[in-house]
Amino acid sequence: MTAEATEAAAPRLLGGDEDGPLRIALLTYKGNPYCGGQGVYVRHLSRELARLGHRVEVIGAQPYPVLDPGEGVTLTELPSLDLYRQPDPFRTPGRGEYRDWIDALEVATMWTGGFPEPLTFSLRARRHLAARPGEFDVVHDNQTLGYGLLGLERAGFPLVTTVHHPITVDRRLDLDAAPDWRRRASVRRWYGFTRMQKRVARRLPSVLTVSGSSRQEIVDHLGVREDRVHVVHIGADTGLFSPDPAVPEIPGRIVTTSSADVPLKGLVHLVEALAKARTEYPEAHLVVVGKRAEDGPVATAIERYGLGDAVEFVKGISDPELVDLMRSAQIACVPSLYEGFSLPAAEAMATGTPLVATTGGAIPEVAGPDGVSCLAVPPGDAQALAAGLGRLLGDAELRRRLGAAGRERVLARFTWKQAALGTVERYRAAMADHRRSAAAPLRRGRG
Repeated sequence: MTAEATEAAAPRLLGGDEDGPLRIALLTYKGNPYCGGQGVYVRHLSRELARLGHRVEVIGAQPYPVLDPGEGVTLTELPSLDLYRQPDPFRTPGRGEYRDWIDALEVATMWTGGFPEPLTFSLRARRHLAARPGEFDVVHDNQTLGYGLLGLERAGFPLVTTVHHPITVDRRLDLDAAPDWRRRASVRRWYGFTRMQKRVARRLPSVLTVSGSSRQEIVDHLGVREDRVHVVHIGADTGLFSPDPAVPEIPGRIVTTSSADVPLKGLVHLVEALAKARTEYPEAHLVVVGKRAEDGPVATAIERYGLGDAVEFVKGISDPELVDLMRSAQIACVPSLYEGFSLPAAEAMATGTPLVATTGGAIPEVAGPDGVSCLAVPPGDAQALAAGLGRLLGDAELRRRLGAAGRERVLARFTWKQAALGTVERYRAAMADHRRSAAAPLRRGRG
């Protein structure tokens, strides 16, 4: 074949029809929606991409993604050794469980205090995709940022990577919260994978992120060129997360979604704020969607303020149960010190539940102006948080107005269909860039 003929064929070989349905491989090393925002992202984005007519195959490791049935999205399990599974986290595998050198690397990294999954999943994913040439038009990685990704473009796969926010932010906040040098050393070792993620991110051709705030963090913390980072907002399932006047409102109920002792989530400040608010509103109580920690700062604060009967943790509830819980609350609260987007804020607003939220990270981008669609307070300020809670608990008309405005804001800006449409635009741009890169050596060869 001549160079001219090869170049003419390149678009068909490297991306298919510019306007037709795409074949998408969606990679996620942590895909269970109960483990955090990454799993929620995979579930809803894959569904909406399929509804747009694209063929989506999710390739994931444990905890495996939970996908919506009947939508045509397929799941390929790419198993790890599942070293952090419950009820036996940090387990040592039996001799018969080892399959190859990647398994040995995974265990060795865990034994030395590191977190191996982003690296080892990326290596397994590269090996898996290399054995399937021509089967996908684009590969979309969900914040793995492992070294294995760097070989995918050379193997013929246009690559797009979503970074919800740089994990370096989590690292900094965990270090700030560490009580002594031993804990700080442990945190540094655990987050050792962020050095890899920085190196990989700088070499990626196309990075998606979920907010303008996260975009700036990616540029500043990871050193990615500004022209390679693109914002595609995510959203709420507005059909599921919706108001229902038939669900009775429970006086004093405040709902939040939080991991108990992740400093980033700011739950300890909300517990202190609740104690302050109860001096004027003794019926105020908190329902936390998340796992209760038996010790640590949050448990200590609950005991210190005598809130054992006023703070309830619920875990593993279904989506309809979560929605009804939000509908029953007088207030939804996002007390985080930082969020790359804040799905809990968008979902609460979608139900029409009035929101009190901090200004950490991208939360104002989602929640909107103070006093218009939410009440905004500084992150880490329990006194300001208590004032916001008290203001809403005492003003039914303000709750009604903020709840309605929040719902309207989400419908206008933050839905999963809008997210899928924006993501497909970035897929097609990445495919076009990949075709140009592949054709460039042919043009040089003719010279």
